[in-house]
Amino acid sequence: MAKAGEPMELKDRVREAVERVIDPETGMTMGEMGLITDVREEELGVLRVEFTPSSPFCPIAFRLALDIKRAAMKVEGVKKALVFCRGHMMEEAINRIVNKP
Repeated sequence: MAKAGEPMELKDRVREAVERVIDPETGMTMGEMGLITDVREEELGVLRVEFTPSSPFCPIAFRLALDIKRAAMKVEGVKKALVFCRGHMMEEAINRIVNKP
């Protein structure tokens, strides 16, 4: 994290943005629920975000993944956002569809 007066790193700004995504089932943010498990810059402007839905059977995990991707892409400096769902029965399909070129 940046100190007062210093600019935040891109990964920190992305984490801040994706943690504000609201889970429509609970009305809580992803940050409040602790569902964002990792945010890292893989290469310049390419961010990887991992999240774990509240249940392995969460019916809106695909929607959440898309909402997270949209939020990350709105952050200035992000060229590409890769979003990975973890711990969901459909995680492989969700990850493939959300990250298709």
